[in-house]
Parts: sequence; C-alpha cells; structure tokens
Amino acid sequence: MKVVVVGSGGREHAIAWALAKSPRISEVICVPGNGGTAGEPKCRNIDIPVSDSAAVVAACSSELAGDGDFVVIGPEDPLAAGLSDRLAGAGLRVVGPRQKPAALEASKDAAKRFMAKYGVACAKSETFSSANDAIAALRNGSGPVVVKADGLAAGKGVVVAADRVTAEAAVRDFMIEGTLGGAGRQVVLEEYLQGDEISILAAVSVTPEIAAAGRARIVPFLPARDHKRLRDGATGPNTGGMGAIAPVPGLDEATLARFRADILEPTLRGLVEERYDYRGFIFFGLMLTASGPKLLEYNVRLGDPETQAVFPLMDFDFAGMCEAVIDGTLADFPFAWKDGFCCSPVAVSGGYPGEYRKGVPLTIDGARASEAGAKVFVAGAKMDRRAPKGGNAGVGLVTAGGRVLAASARGTTLDEARERAYRALEACFFDGMFFRRDIGLPGAAASPAL
Repeated sequence: MKVVVVGSGGREHAIAWALAKSPRISEVICVPGNGGTAGEPKCRNIDIPVSDSAAVVAACSSELAGDGDFVVIGPEDPLAAGLSDRLAGAGLRVVGPRQKPAALEASKDAAKRFMAKYGVACAKSETFSSANDAIAALRNGSGPVVVKADGLAAGKGVVVAADRVTAEAAVRDFMIEGTLGGAGRQVVLEEYLQGDEISILAAVSVTPEIAAAGRARIVPFLPARDHKRLRDGATGPNTGGMGAIAPVPGLDEATLARFRADILEPTLRGLVEERYDYRGFIFFGLMLTASGPKLLEYNVRLGDPETQAVFPLMDFDFAGMCEAVIDGTLADFPFAWKDGFCCSPVAVSGGYPGEYRKGVPLTIDGARASEAGAKVFVAGAKMDRRAPKGGNAGVGLVTAGGRVLAASARGTTLDEARERAYRALEACFFDGMFFRRDIGLPGAAASPAL
C-alpha cells in the first residue's frame, strides 16, 4: 500500500515517519516533503508546491493506483482551499476534512457560531466587520481582551491585549493597516480566560452515512502542552511553538471528563447535524479555567509541534488508524499508548519569529541522536547538493524556515525524556541555532501575565 503525505513541515515529517513504520505501507510519497522526509526510510519527495492543487491532484492520481492507497493532508491552507474535495472528486481516499468543515479553522467567526449553536464551552466573543465598531466596543469594555483576525494568518492573527490601547492597536493593524491581508477584514473580540493551556489532538470519522450507522466518532489522543513564548520562563514574543510535551502532568480524569462532556461531545454532535464529511484530525486548543475547560480554538488538522511529542508515544499502527478514519470503523480501532512521557524541544533560526536567514548549512548526527534515545523531526530545512553531507542519511541540508527541527525523546519520567531530548539537540547544528532550555519544566508554558 502507498500513501501520499501533503505538506512540508515537522508535523508532516512525523506523519510520514509514523506511516512508514507500518508493515502495511510500502512507500510514503511526500508532496513536497522536506530535508527530513528525503532521508526517511520508505519515503520519497516530489517537489510540487502545496498551493498548486491541480498538480497535487495529478501527482496523487498518478502515484496511487492500489485499492487501499490514500492521501493524508497535513497543513490547514490546502484544507481551507478545498484540496480534500478535489482529491475525493478524482476518486482518491483522503484523510483530511472537506472544505466546509475546514471553515472551523479558516474562519474564527464561523468557529464561534458553531460553538454557540451546539453549546460548546468556550470564551464569550463578538465579531466585527467594521474597525470603528470594534474600537467602540473596546472603549465600552474593561479589562484584558483577546483580538483575533477572522482568517488564517499562520499563527500571527491573535493578540492577547492587557489593555484597551494594545487591543485598539491590534484592531487597527488587522483591519485598517491590513498587516494580515484578507485574514484581518473581520476581527473577533474574545474574553480573556485565565488558566493553563493544553492541546488535545484527535482522530475524526464523520460522514452522513457513518453517522446513520451510529459509528461517527472523535477519538482523542494523549493531551499535550505547547510552549509558545520564544524564551525561557515563557517570556518574549509568541511563536508557532518552541516545543511540546505529552502527556500533560497532573491532568486529572475529572478534567478530561469535563472536556469530553462540554467540548468533544457537542463538537461531534455539531459535525453530525451539519452533515459534514469530516474524516481526518481535529485539534482542540483548551484553557483549563477555574470553572472547567474552555475551548479557545479548533484546528482542522494535527498541531505542530504537538504531533512531534504525541506520535512517539503511539503504540498502534497509524496507517491502520487512518484507514479506520476513512472507512468509518474508528469505533473498533484498538488505540494503545506507551507508558511514560515525550519531550520535543524545537530549534529555530536566529531572529525568529522576526527576520531570519535561510540557506544556512545544517548537520544532524543521526547516530548520536539515536544513542540519546531520540528522533529528530525536520521542519524548516531542505536538501542542497552544495551543503556538507551530515549524518542525515548522507543528505546535505540547509535551513529553509524559522522553526528548523525538533528533537523528540521518550522517558519513563518527564525529566528523563527532557534529558534525552536535549542531548539529541546537541547532535544538531546550524549557525544561529536557538532553542529554549526549559521545555517541560514547571511554569515553562505559563499564560502571559496581564
């Protein structure tokens, strides 16, 4: 059986790695993939931009001929653009929701209306299409507020504002200055919630036919915690993620039961009642407040870097789980998880999340990383014949993004997992390489003080 993985980040490297481990998979084709997937056993890259949907569909149609072959779509942009619909229209089996349910991530306003309609526990909010109206609402309010651009903004569309001046500046940036383009035409003003933030990734298998058979399911994975701030101690600017751990220490069963009752089950009911074709993954971004867990956001795909921390703990055939998602048999799939913890610190380019250099030679000593008990997942790096050959299957690599790689290691305790992961980071080097040294320590992922 062959699989195509669409995307080029660290999440997609982890997905390709997990699929390639399955004995039922003969080859994983990565479109376009990255420098890490280029050196992964059973994996092969095809250099087609994800934005060229016609070329992606043509490549998938050409590569996948077997009855069981399928496509996994990693990033949000092609899902929002309807790539899943186009692949299905070409007769291909797809892991990734159709365009209509993808609006749960592509539009904050659509997500909020869905949450309200189906009683999902979340922060109170209001949507504005006029900057003047939004600013007037801020002047009539008090206390901290969260300003969210309505559309996809690559993690740059959320401002947690401690005061009205900061909030008004964000509204002007998004709606008047147009710093986010079309993503900022509307804004959502959301109440600020205090608490601890966690992420729960889940597999989803919903279609009208699957629901009619009573087999619609959302099955959560192990909870994870991302570390968004750039520097140690949860300081500095927000980023796309400086590292993650799984599972979350101290997260009790009572809290998870509240999550299932107040968030997961209403979400599943909504997907069914809207008659969506949603076969893929969902990301629940949660705030654990004094009054219980509240949903901050949906993502209609796996999180990054949470995937790199969760996947090494899987004790089941990921390819088989993907088939169950497609076929509507997720209710019967035997999920199992390895004991212990996984820690996955991220190494970024100097200057990130601002301006940074690309094309910097990168070396990964795979043998040293393996000796530390870790797996290095590449994100922002690509092959370059001019680069010196490193320990990454003899492939010369150069940096190609802000977040370059993550070192994921398991341990019986979180401390053991942390020690192994940071030892593995020592086996990686590029000029300007920067990483936090406190991923997984108490307080390292604290909410910003307001």
